[in-house]
Amino acid sequence: MADKMILQMQFLTDSNKKVHINIANPKQPVDQTAVDAAMSLIVEKNIFLLPQGNIVKQVGAAAITTSSSTVG
Repeated sequence: MADKMILQMQFLTDSNKKVHINIANPKQPVDQTAVDAAMSLIVEKNIFLLPQGNIVKQVGAAAITTSSSTVG
């Protein structure tokens, strides 16, 4: 069985749409302070050009782990 983890950061845009930025295999353990700082920097610097609009607000973050196994 193989486990994979992503860090999913959630934001709102200036057109009030939710967007997610996923980071594969984040450093363990996930440090909430570092995640908050990174998300604040993304909002402050407006570094992503998205069709949904400019990122203007942090919503939250989640560490998501998935498992997979071969059948047969």
